[in-house]
Parts: sequence; structure tokens; C-alpha cells
Amino acid sequence: MTTQLTQLIEIPVEKRSGFKTKFYPYKIEFVLDKLDLSRVQQDNLIENFVSEFLTADLMTTKQIRQVITDSLIAQNLNQAAKSYQDYFISEQERFAQATNVKLNIEKLFNRNEQVVHENANKDSNIFNTQRDLEAGVASKALGLKMLPDIVAKAHLRGDIHWHDLDYSPVTPETNCCLIDFDEMLTNGFKIGNAWVSSPKSIQTATAQMSQIIANVASLQYGGCSANRIDQLLAPYAKLNYQKHLKDAQKWIVEDKQIEFAKEKTKRDIYDAMQALEYEINTLYSSQGQTPFTTINFGLGTSWIERTIQKSILEIRIKGLGKEHRTAIFPKLTFTIKRGLNLSPEDPNYDIKQLALECSTKRMYPDLLMYDKIVEITGSFKTPMGCRSFLQGWQDENGREVNSGRMNLGVVTVNLPRIALESKGDIKLFWEIFEEKMQICHTALEYRIKRTKEAKPENAPLLYMYGAFGKRLKKDDSVDELFKNGRATVSLGYIGLYEVCTRFFGNDWEQDSKAHDFAESITKALNEKCAKWAKESGYHYSLYSTPAESLTDTFCRDDLEKFGSIPDITAKEYYTNSFHFDVRKHPNPFEKLTFEEVFPKYAAGGFIHYCEYPNLRQNPKALEAVWDWAYDHVGYLGTNTSIDHCFKCGFQGEFNATARGFACPDCGNNNPEFCDVVKRTCGYLGNPQQRPMIHGRHIEIASRKKNMTSEMIKNAAKHERTKQSDSQRMVKRGPQS
Repeated sequence: MTTQLTQLIEIPVEKRSGFKTKFYPYKIEFVLDKLDLSRVQQDNLIENFVSEFLTADLMTTKQIRQVITDSLIAQNLNQAAKSYQDYFISEQERFAQATNVKLNIEKLFNRNEQVVHENANKDSNIFNTQRDLEAGVASKALGLKMLPDIVAKAHLRGDIHWHDLDYSPVTPETNCCLIDFDEMLTNGFKIGNAWVSSPKSIQTATAQMSQIIANVASLQYGGCSANRIDQLLAPYAKLNYQKHLKDAQKWIVEDKQIEFAKEKTKRDIYDAMQALEYEINTLYSSQGQTPFTTINFGLGTSWIERTIQKSILEIRIKGLGKEHRTAIFPKLTFTIKRGLNLSPEDPNYDIKQLALECSTKRMYPDLLMYDKIVEITGSFKTPMGCRSFLQGWQDENGREVNSGRMNLGVVTVNLPRIALESKGDIKLFWEIFEEKMQICHTALEYRIKRTKEAKPENAPLLYMYGAFGKRLKKDDSVDELFKNGRATVSLGYIGLYEVCTRFFGNDWEQDSKAHDFAESITKALNEKCAKWAKESGYHYSLYSTPAESLTDTFCRDDLEKFGSIPDITAKEYYTNSFHFDVRKHPNPFEKLTFEEVFPKYAAGGFIHYCEYPNLRQNPKALEAVWDWAYDHVGYLGTNTSIDHCFKCGFQGEFNATARGFACPDCGNNNPEFCDVVKRTCGYLGNPQQRPMIHGRHIEIASRKKNMTSEMIKNAAKHERTKQSDSQRMVKRGPQS
């Protein structure tokens, strides 16, 4: 049957919108399989179909539909013909419903789970969040009409996903960014009617940062980050020190003046960083959510920079409020660098120990391994939001630029669907892959086109007052900040685990051939990005999608289309990007070894996690993993058990239930009397306070630990031996 249909593959197909594409035989076969025809009936229909179009120069979708219908009727398969027509009509109705603003707002008012729980950082009970959700469902309906028809239909079918449809393309907003705080704090900026001058203290600097964060978060739809915040804020803390030293010279005896000024400055630094933490957690952006903020630190070496690092960690360890709850934002990323803080003999090793304590108690900080980040992305920088990385880039003067750059958006391909449609045929997998890549390219081209239509005055803080690194005039083209690879636009992917399960079975992680196939997929995706970038001048990057709601949405779509398939759709969620199956428990070293090859292709976005039990009493076990990971992965998150029951005092991991999470000792699940913190995707979430979508809840409940108590014991023993050897080496000195 396939052989006959392949005679038509050189004939283009014209969609109703006028968009032209290749003819893909698998689509006809899929339709016929759904109609439950006998082999003879299928062969007759295919023979007639081929004869109708064999000499044609063009096929239209309308003609294809008519030929199939007529062929079914000619065989007296009237019920099959009706089913085929009904399917087409239902597809049209589905699009009409998706673009119906009134109908979608009714879903919101009826508290449809897919609407109100799509983003775990949004509390749908709050008025301003409700207003944002109302605007969002309207924007989604309008946005589908704006998108190229082939993109909109593919999004609705679940072939691809246009991210953040509630904001883009109705508004030409950007996605996420590294804010150029240095430029803004140095040169001043304007918010609303107020011109803000350069700060004269670290307290004022962090207050200004919180205002910048709130406004940037309201002018885009993704996360924002502060790169090297310890080094960024050091000059402003130095102003505090100079003021205190001047006061000391007036009032304090000479031999105590420097000590006095330092202690006062350290107190100022702590207060300023605590204020920043509280301000971010009490802010709401115009999207009705806490601004998704990431701060990076760890490279500073002066006493002021070290104090800033320590303060960030001490404040996070202490927790928020009288109950000392875990702060969800800002996300902390701590830089580890060989020779600076990796080993006991390094000058900042003590801060690494504080970071370990913080991770065992608050899950953050996540780690950026300096040398690996440079190797993978081309330069060192923190991600924008949770995992979106900029590539190394230099301006026209050869100066490396990271802060002030941004991402224009993401479109994700449903890889498991391609595998399911290919029915175990790897050659067919790659044919379907090519079709989906064409759609993704069309979608990403439209993302760039639409974002370029913004005017600087639409988002003055971003384009005119320094957040994006350059100060444009209101009539300038925003493309000055996007073109020549300065910005990124991202092709996302999901479900490598499910793809390989379809071809190699559930335990494919142990099969080198299967792992090579998984790698070949990310390599092919990367090559598409490189090709599109070369053709356009814009930097297309491959992005390992942090599928929060999408882990549910794609799986739900495929469950409806293909039915319940063990270890694929039956799980009720798809696996994020390249991650090891969460239901299995390799040790951390096995898991990271399995995953480490993928980020070199997906340098536009990646992160690795390991799952741990409560590690409060065993930070050295965690350090053993950190140290090993330094030469293997660039970005590592710690998922450990930090839930806390305020009723009975339990600290550890709450039990997952159908109604959320409950204390294993007393059964408490009241969000007022417990603090439940889980890694939602790239960031933390509190599912008791802000419930997440069904598939994500199932995925979190399915996670198995990558470290056992025996491994913890052995790792701690290894760490003690390593430190003892290091101390002996220091005492003896270097040997010839």
C-alpha cells in the first residue's frame, strides 16, 4: 500500500489557506486505519486514489477529501464515508470553538482545569490573576486566527505547541531576558513619570532592582534574570562602606575604624538582600503572578562580594515569614568554578558549603558549572528564567555581550506523536519528522516577524531605558536588538523517553543503540536550527522544553488519538525533554551520564535533576554528586524532600494523594498549616497553595529517588576521605 502512495510524493499539496507542502502517504494510511476497513477495501481505495492524482501537477486538500469520499461510496462503504466526513466536520468545529472568545471565557468561569491550573505560578482565586486569565483566553482565541493556518491547526491537533498563546501573537511581546541591570543602575532609567537616578547605596540598588523586575515582568511573558548579582551590587555596597568609614573616622578610635565600617556594611548588605527577597515574593506582575526571577552569584572574590553571596544563602535558609516557609522566587543559581570554590583548598569553598546547606533545606540553589557552561553555550551566563540559555555573542566592537539580550519565543514539537504515527517504522519517523519541522519553521518565522512589529514606546523600559542593553529612540526598529544573532528564538522538544519506548521498549535506557537514536533526534533538531539561522540571520536555538502544562496537554491529545499505550500515553504525562524515566531509580551518576550528551545539541535550554530523600543531615553526600557532576553537566538542580508540616513538625516528603499532598505522620493537607515544595519543571512550586495540572501532578508523584540511604552513607565516607587527603596535602605542601 505504501509503495503505491509513494508514487505521489513529488506532487505538492495545497492547503485551504494556500500553503503548499509535500504529500505525506502516512496521513492517508492513518485515515484508512481509523475507518476500520479490510485490507482489500483499503487496497481498492488506494489504487483509485493513485490513479486520480498520478498525472496531476497539484493536489488540494479539498480534492483529496472528495476522492476518498467518492471511493468509499463506490465500494458501498457509506458508513465509512460518513465517518470520514464527520471527522472533517469535527475538526472544523474544534477550530471554531477554539477561536470562540465567549466559549473560552465560559470555560474559565466554570474553572476548567486546563485553564485555571495551566501555570503553577498563578493563583486563580486572585482578582488580578482572574483578569489576566480572562484576557488570556480571549487572546488565545484571537491569536489562533492570527497565526498561519497550518500552524494554528497543528497547535490545536497537538502536533506542535505555540507557547504562551495567551500573550503572543496578539501582542508582539518577547519571551525571557537577561536584564542589563548594570547599564540601568549606572545610567538611570524611567518608570512611568519618574526618572530614577543611579543609587548611592546597596539598599537603594536592590529597591530599584525590584521595581525593574516588576516592570520587565509586566512587559514580557517569560522569566527575567540578574547575572552575577554579587559583582553587580558590589560597587553600591562599597559606597555604604565608604560612608561608614567616614563616620568611623569621626567617632571611632583609629584601630577599630575599618572593622566598624565593615560590620556596618555587612549588616547593610544582609538587609538589602533580605529586602530584595521579600519584595520579589510580594510583587505581582500585570500577568497576575510573582515575577519569574532568577539571580546568579558565586564568582565574586572580594569581601563585599563574598558577603553578598553569604547573605543570599543565609536569607534563603532562614525562610519567609514567621513560619520560615521556602521562598519560591527568586530562583537561585550558584556558580561553581574550579580553583574558586570547588575544592577545600579553594578560597570560596566555605560559601559552597553554605550553598550545600541551603540546597538540602530549600532545594535551591541550582548549580552552574562554569567550565561546562562555557563549553556548551560559548560563554558564561545564567539562564533566562528557568533554563533558556543565550549563546556566546559579541557586538560589532568584539565585546562579549550577555546582559540585555533576550529570547523571542518557543514552539515545541510533539516527538512522541511522530513516533506513534510512524508505527514502529524508523524511516517513516524521519519522514514525518521533516513535515513537522516545516511547520515549526513556519511558526518560528512568524514569531520573529510578529515580535519585530513592536515599537520601542510599547515597552519603554525594555527598549528605551536600558533593560535590553541599548537605548532606542521611540521610532527606531526593535529589530536592532534581535538581528545578527543577538536574540534567540527556540525550537522546543518533549518526550525522548516515549519516542524510544515506542521503538525499543520500556527499558531502552540500557540499550546503546536506543541511546544513539535519541541522540540522533536532538542532533537533527539542532541541525535544523543551524540551517534556519544561516538562512535568516536570526539565532535559532534548540530548547529542552520545561513542559509544565504541556506534559499533560500533549499526552492527553495523544491518548485521545491513539488510545492507552503502556509506558507512553497510559502514564498520563510525557517526560520532559531528554530526562531519564522518572519512574526508575538509577543512581545520580548513572542518570547524569545518560543525559550529559544532549545539552551540546540543545544549548538553547537544558537542566539536569537528581531526586534525593531528606539530606539535611548528609550534605556531604550531595557534595559528592556536585563534585562529580562538575566535569559532566553544565546545569544541575537538586530535588530533595523539604516538605514541612506545621501541625506535627514533620520534615521530609509528603505523600502524593488524589487531592494533593498530605503529611505522612498526621495526614495534614491544609496549605495554611504546611509548606509543600516541589520542582514543578524548571522552577519550584507549592502545589497545595497553587494546584498544578493533572499530568504534572502524576509525574511528580511518580518520581523515584536517585540516591538511597546506603549511597548517602558511602558518599559521605568518600567525602571524609577526600577532605582528609586534602588536609594532609596542605600540611605536607606540594611534593616534587
